[in-house]
This record gives sequence, C-alpha cells and structure tokens, in this order.
Amino acid sequence: MKKVSSVFLVLCFLIVALVGCSKDTSKEVTEDGRVVLEGIILKHALTNDLSEMEWLKEAEERAGVSIKWEEVSADWDQKKGAMLAGGDIPDIIVGPNVITDADFARFTGLFEDLSELIDEHAPNVQTMFEEKPETRIIATQLDGKIFGLPKYQRFWPETATRQFINQEWLDNLGLDMPTNWDELYEVLKAFKEQDANGNGDPNDEIPMDFSPTGTTGFGFFQPTVLLGSTGMTISGGGGQGYFVEDGVVNNFLIDERYKEVVEFLHKLWKDGLINSEVFTQDYTRYQSIARGESSVGKVGYTYGWELTDRFGNELSSQYVAMPQVKTSANSTDDVSWSYDYNQLNYGMNMVQISANSQHKEAAMKFINELYDPEVSMQVLFGSLGTNIEDNGDGSYSVLPPQDENMDPGTWKWTTSWADNGPMYIADSLDLTLGTDMQSVGAQTEPLLPAFENVDPIKDVFPGMFVKYSIDDNNKMTLVNTELMNLAMAKYSQWITEGGIEAEWDSYVEQLINMGINENIEIMQSYYDEYVAEIQ
Repeated sequence: MKKVSSVFLVLCFLIVALVGCSKDTSKEVTEDGRVVLEGIILKHALTNDLSEMEWLKEAEERAGVSIKWEEVSADWDQKKGAMLAGGDIPDIIVGPNVITDADFARFTGLFEDLSELIDEHAPNVQTMFEEKPETRIIATQLDGKIFGLPKYQRFWPETATRQFINQEWLDNLGLDMPTNWDELYEVLKAFKEQDANGNGDPNDEIPMDFSPTGTTGFGFFQPTVLLGSTGMTISGGGGQGYFVEDGVVNNFLIDERYKEVVEFLHKLWKDGLINSEVFTQDYTRYQSIARGESSVGKVGYTYGWELTDRFGNELSSQYVAMPQVKTSANSTDDVSWSYDYNQLNYGMNMVQISANSQHKEAAMKFINELYDPEVSMQVLFGSLGTNIEDNGDGSYSVLPPQDENMDPGTWKWTTSWADNGPMYIADSLDLTLGTDMQSVGAQTEPLLPAFENVDPIKDVFPGMFVKYSIDDNNKMTLVNTELMNLAMAKYSQWITEGGIEAEWDSYVEQLINMGINENIEIMQSYYDEYVAEIQ
C-alpha cells in the first residue's frame, strides 16, 4: 500500500510539474514588466511579418504588453473551426469579422463581454462610440453585450470594385468602349484573336480575368457586378446572394437575372475569353498576371480597386475605368453596381478578447491604443516616418512607397494591417491621402450614373447594422452553409461546363428545400424593423 501511495504521489508531482511547464503565456511578463499575451491575426497575403511594424511595437509598449502573434493568411475557416470547437483561443483575435455574430451565438462563454472593460480602460473606443453612434450599434448584441469591436475608416468611396479595360488594346484594334454585353463579348473576342498587345504573339492575351471565388460566398472584384446590368443592386460583391429591391429582400441565387449572368459568363468561357486559371489561382497570382511583363499587358478586361494597385506603375496608364454596361443595346433597365460604402468604411467584429484570458485589462488597454486616431491611421497606412509624414502642424500626409517600383496600394498592404485592422479614423483627423486614394475618386466617376439609381435605404440591406437573435442567427447560419456548398460549386461548374438552363429549376427547388425562403423571411422582418427605427 505504501508503494502504491508513493507511486501516486510521484505521478501527482509530475503532473503538477508538467502543468507548470505547459504554455501559459498569460502569466508571463517581460524583463521590463510588460504582460505577455497571445494573439492571432488574419492578415492579407501581401502583409509583411508583424515584427517589422514599428507602430505596432510602439502600441504594445505603451499598453504595457508584449504580444506573441500567430499570423494567418490562408485556410482560416478550417483553423477557426478547430480552435472554437476545442475552446482554445488566444487572448486577442484580430481580423475583419473573422469571429462572427453567429460564432458568438454558438460558442457562448468563449468570448469576453467588453462593455465594462471599455468603460474602464478604453477611452478611445468610448470616443468612437460618442462621435459615431452607429459604431456602437454595430458592436452591440441584442442583449446589450459587446463581444467584438467595429472600425470606421472614413475615406472610402461607394464601391470597392471598379471595372477596367485596356484602352491601348482598344486603340490598337480600332475598337470602341463596349456599352453592353454583346459589345463586350465582341471586344473580348477581338482581344483573344488579334494580338491586341502587339507583341507578335496572338496567344498570350487574357481577354478577361476576375478575382478568386471562395466557397462561402462572393466578394469584391468578381463578375457578380454584372448583375447591376439588369438593374439589381448587390452589396459587398454579392456575399451570400441576399439583396434588397425597393424594400423587398430577396436572394439572387434563385433569381432569373443571376442565371442570365452565369449564361453570359459561360459563353465567354466556352470561347476561351476568360482566364483558364480563374477558379484555381490565388489572389497573388491574380494580381501578378495583370501586371504583365515589362510594358506588355496580358489582361484586357478585369476588376480591381485602383489602376496602379491592379496593374502596377508601369502598365496602369494603358487602362481606363469603365462605366457599367447594359445587358443589350435595347435594354431599358436602369443599371446599378455593387454598393459597398458601409462595408468599406465600417467593419464589424474586428477584434475580440478571450473570456479565459488572465489579463483582460491589459488586452483592452492594447486594443484602446489601436483606436487612437493617430495610431489608427498607421494601422491603415503604415508607420509614421516611413509611410506617413507628420507635417508638424497637426496634419499628416501619406507618403509614396519607399520602393519607387511599388504602387501605393501594395505598399499599404505590405507594410501594415491596412483594411484588416481595428481602427477609428476620426473625421477631425487632418490627413492628406496618397495618390492611389486620390485617384480612386476619379476612377469611380464612370460608375456614378449607376449609383444615381441606388436608394441606400430601399435598395441596400443594412448588413452589420442589424443584429439577429441567437435562434435566428443559428437557423440562418445552418441554412447558409448548406446553400453555399451547393451554390458556389454550381457557379463554377455552370461557367466552365454549362448546363444551367437544364438544371436551373431543380437547383432552385433544392435551395428552397434547404430553407432559402425562410432566411429571406427572417431578414425581411429585421430589415422592416430597421427601416421603421430610422425613419
């Protein structure tokens, strides 16, 4: 018996020792007394290692923390699923809606309610809530709790997506700017067949390209913007298909106009007018192809944020921004476009704190630093001195890239968190933007007639300004997951192989059986409540 007891005691000591040696950075401090936290950030594929960001080091030091960052640029959904299911999350999670309201509803108790921490340790967040009350609405759940903080970045236009065409190719071939789908098809066909870039190789032109399409919905820089040719206003590039038309919520995945767009895209694909890698390339590849080789352009018609960001400094002068095109020459539809103002200037659930963190106050103090307007502009554009100039009179200016061969957009995404970071760019901040942001306005002008047809209330779902009940959130999430599994697979299949006409009715029936109409009804009720409140 004594021998057994001795063995038992030894095992107990070993277990205690192992537990004491296991990873528990929440109780560590650095030599200068800073609290060590664990953080995870979903960052852009272009973004440098966080250790290279001076503004971040300074923010951590002011907050009295040292953060061990895990940096993720791909496969977030798989990582998040395992992390949440296991309940093993770091002190801080950063990224645009990487933890969603649906996650809060499903994984109750995993994330800290930030309300008291904000009151006690986050004056910069309080200022944002006071000066932009809509940000508090975005942050607050129906029960009054705050699990994720929003952002406000102020400078962005009505849409993220502009469509660009190679004007030099049009001139080389004596072609006019296309104004409808038929003309666009003929222009792309000429780009493919007539050595549009004039380098003697008739086979190296890519008539059309668009950004990678994910499995969970549509996004920016994708041909879903052509739904606007039919008069439909989408948001965020399309998302999971939900849209509003004259106050009525619907989903374009079961709308005949979506079928028209997919049929048109299949026509282009069948004739070799769309990049053959479009469904397999990543975003980095998408960007690099458009930048061509030296002064020789490779892509004729595509989508992007801004000319230099899309094509680089050397090729950008070959391209121009296009107006929206009609479905046909005799179409009487008032064209529209993707209305993204809210998604671009606001963001939801940009940062969270673990409910199990041993140093929530320290984590909140760090987060508060991010919402200082002077820090926020560095979150967005990069560090003072290298990316931003302090003019000495209370004003600031975004500097051009240190590498003259790099465009300003790539410079921003490379050197800071950019749009993926929590921030508050106060309206009072005196900041002169870089050349890319100044030119975005001019490149949006061709689309302004399309936006004249958009009513931001009657034609745009309020998105992040609406909070669903836990039950409704769970219902919709389950349905949307099933919808996307089918719809996104069919989207790429129908473009590359055809068959949408033959399969359409059964496909629509499948989506209805999955619950798409029930989701639409839920969203309609919340939309009606929102409109009633603001009127």
